[in-house]
Amino acid sequence: QVSLVESGGGSVHTGDSLRLSCTGSGSTFSDYNVGWFRQVPGKEREFLGAIDWNGYNTQYEASVNGRFFISRDNDKRMVYLQMNTLKPEDTAIYYCAADLNWGRMIAGANRHWGQGTQVSVSS
Repeated sequence: QVSLVESGGGSVHTGDSLRLSCTGSGSTFSDYNVGWFRQVPGKEREFLGAIDWNGYNTQYEASVNGRFFISRDNDKRMVYLQMNTLKPEDTAIYYCAADLNWGRMIAGANRHWGQGTQVSVSS
């Protein structure tokens, strides 16, 4: 089993950067693929990107490709979401999620989720 806690959210302005962190607990965290998602109240959850268990492969949703970057440090049990050139439409609750299965990860059917962290971008 693995537990996830997001941190690093906050209020920023258009064009700013922000780095979110996802801290994993459990001895097998380094076995898990980890993804980032976001959700605006009243809208469907959106996949942003994911990184595989050893950090060699990443995949991003088209709307954030080139602005958002995911990395991980398994020694620290951390996964990061670097967000650059933020826009007001990036305002959402951001979640990290983990799953052993890459396909399930991309589909948003992850078995493990964090509690979310709020990101607000004002113009």
